[in-house]
Amino acid sequence: MCKGLAALPATCLKSAKDMKHRLGVLLQKSDSCDYSSSQGKKEKASPSQRVSQEEVKKWAESLENLIHHDRGLAAFRAFLKSEYSEENIDFWVSCEEYKKTKSPAKLSPKARKIYDEFISVQATKEVNLDSCTREKTSHNMLEPTLSCFDEAQRKIFTLMEKDSYRRFLKSPYYLDLVSPPGAGCGPESCRRTHAHSLDCNSNIISQCA
Repeated sequence: MCKGLAALPATCLKSAKDMKHRLGVLLQKSDSCDYSSSQGKKEKASPSQRVSQEEVKKWAESLENLIHHDRGLAAFRAFLKSEYSEENIDFWVSCEEYKKTKSPAKLSPKARKIYDEFISVQATKEVNLDSCTREKTSHNMLEPTLSCFDEAQRKIFTLMEKDSYRRFLKSPYYLDLVSPPGAGCGPESCRRTHAHSLDCNSNIISQCA
């Protein structure tokens, strides 16, 4: 130890060591906060990087454009799940898959599975159908065809188109994708950035306390 430091009282040296230690912890916290922020931005930006802005904007033109695109369908289902109504899109997708059935022998068991899951009175994911459509679909189960769910599927599509689809277009599930990367700081992004800065600062302040 140099003579200058040796001449200092032991309490001063201890305080200096404590301060150095706390400064190191504080810097680590700050780095961690910055890293978390960058990771969050990467995760949030990744969907828009995989889908062109032109394609995303087409989703706002019609529900059909949205749900016939894999990424659009996934985003819409995530939104419906947040509203506890994903049974509508699940039923629509099941009907689309059902219509691709090539073996006549598989029609009946597949149709029964869809009916039991979405339409019957004991359905685990019952969709909202009027009594007339439900009755007609039930009758179709006697001799299932590739079109036996067509009317019910159209009714659910119309229901989503008039209701949840419009809310989806105003939700972060869509707006976060339609905002071009690096488009600047809009009101919402600024609020999120400001809130994150406050969180980082409060962490640093608490460490200094």
